[in-house]
Amino acid sequence: MKTKIFRKNLNRELRQKRNRARIIGTAEKPRLSVFRSNKYTYAQLIDDAKGHTMAAASSREVAKNSQKKTVTAKAIGELLAQKAKKLGVKVAIFNRAQYKYHGRVKAVAEGAREAGLKL
Repeated sequence: MKTKIFRKNLNRELRQKRNRARIIGTAEKPRLSVFRSNKYTYAQLIDDAKGHTMAAASSREVAKNSQKKTVTAKAIGELLAQKAKKLGVKVAIFNRAQYKYHGRVKAVAEGAREAGLKL
């Protein structure tokens, strides 16, 4: 049983490294990175050239207890797109990390697109 869990985590790490190796963000075109835990969802715009976060949004900022997680994730994408507009960012590269493009991860991307951020 222990080796099965170890292999699952190893596969997740390999997926993340493989995905991340192809995606590099700059100041003009930052990387929109998504992280989801069981309870919260986080998204941030990252400039890899300088190595710092330009803007961030999380479900803690937007969350209402009655909303579903995917609805909250869409609001996170919209909020992050608004913050990006204030910084003058119009285009970003979407980084889904080790997650499938489904559910909350997809909702963040769709929310950002609807608010005017080009992914």
